[in-house]
Parts: sequence; structure tokens; C-alpha cells
Amino acid sequence: MCRWAAYIGEPIFIADLVSAPEHSLIVQAREAEECKTTINGDGFGLAWYGHHPEPGLYRDVYPAWSDPNLTALARQVRSRLFMAHVRASTGTAISRNNCHPFAHGRWSFMHNGQIGGFDTIRKSADMAIPDVLYNARKGATDSEALFLIALGQGLEDDPLGALQRAVQVLHDMTAKAGLKPRLRMSLALSDGETLYALRYASDATPPSLYYRNRGSGAGFEVVSEPLTQRSDWISVAPNNFCRFDQERVTTTRFEIETSIQRAA
Repeated sequence: MCRWAAYIGEPIFIADLVSAPEHSLIVQAREAEECKTTINGDGFGLAWYGHHPEPGLYRDVYPAWSDPNLTALARQVRSRLFMAHVRASTGTAISRNNCHPFAHGRWSFMHNGQIGGFDTIRKSADMAIPDVLYNARKGATDSEALFLIALGQGLEDDPLGALQRAVQVLHDMTAKAGLKPRLRMSLALSDGETLYALRYASDATPPSLYYRNRGSGAGFEVVSEPLTQRSDWISVAPNNFCRFDQERVTTTRFEIETSIQRAA
């Protein structure tokens, strides 16, 4: 499993989430509290928006706590919207191409969770990526496959609907193959204007997801695990999709129609 943090609002330093808090993302890379693996040392990444529509991207295979370049970059770069991720591999290789966030055009995406038995359905999942997007498939993770399938399902115009359709595609593949757990995820994605987050599982154990309002329209911190011991962190209920802009959050129930339900 992995840990991640995202932000939208008035420009702040990336370090304000990645390294400065008492339970920062770098601390969570070694001492995570709300996931199966305490250590998340299989790489890290940043995606941030500034003067161009597409995000800046910095990823590497080192543990987040051991790369001084990450600390230096986070202390110098201010952004109104960024995402950061520390990785614990669920089976795929430790490589830059497998590190989150992933980016395509103006979109960025990161994920914590798993698709049960992904190696068994990997070919089918790759075939669900449209030909026009397949050259963007650089790595081997289930997370990148989910991102590209969602792009092919209309992410540009309908983020919620596209994710529901993409998750349904993968859920049906795992169900057909008899794999469990079928899907567990907390994820974040952005088009550079809006930040979206999802907490979902096909069983009763979705990964954690929290957010905190910085107050007075200053923005939101959205995380897989709280960065501080403050009491103002709000836990997102399971199977909910959140849309954040600088001043507000809206939450929508996330539901898919499984192949069993369609057959009925």
C-alpha cells in the first residue's frame, strides 16, 4: 500500500505537506499508521501545476526520506495545486515509470490500493486502454492502467462517470477471473483546475481518505492519512467521490453496476 497527499488553494510550498508537518508524507514513508505496510520506500513522486496547463512531474525510485533533491524541491516550489505520493509496491518493479503520480496531458493521477490478482488480468486490463492512449502506458502497475482506462472512458468531460465506468470494467474482469480482493482504492486526480478524490472498495475494507479545510477560502488538504494530530481532519465515508475547489467540497456517492446486478 502507499501514502499520498494533495492540495488545492492559495499557493503554498510543497514542503507544507511533504516534509514540514509532524506526520508529514516523508514521515509516513517510514512510519505509516493507517495502512498494512509501515514502510513505503519503493519510490516517490510529485506532480504540481504552475504556469502551464500540464503538470510538472518529478519521480524517482529512492525512498522519500533519503533523497535531498525532494526536500530541496519541496522547500522552493510554491503551487496552488499539487499531489505527492510515496510508494509501497504490491508486486510490480521499482522503477520511475511505476512511481506515482502519473500524468497525461493536463491530467495527473495517483492511487493507493490494489486490484486483486492483477497479474492474472493484466492483459485484459491493457486491452481495455484505447489504442490512442496505449502509447502512454509506460509502466506495469494496476494504477496506471486504471488511469488510462478512465481517460478512455471520458475523464476529460465526466470525471465521476469515467471513474465509475473504469472501475466497473476492472471489477467485472476480477469477478470473471474469481479474484479477490477485487478493488480497493483511495485515489486523487486533477485536471489542473479541480482536485478529485475517491474512497472505494468492492468489499468492506476501503483504504482511508481524509481532508481538511484550511479556512477562509484558503483551500483544502486531501490525504490518505492525517498530517497532524489536529481534530479538524474529516474522514471521507466509504464509496464516496469528492470534488474540491479552493472554497468548497462536494461529495457524491460512488456506485458501480456489477455484472451480477446487470444480469439480474
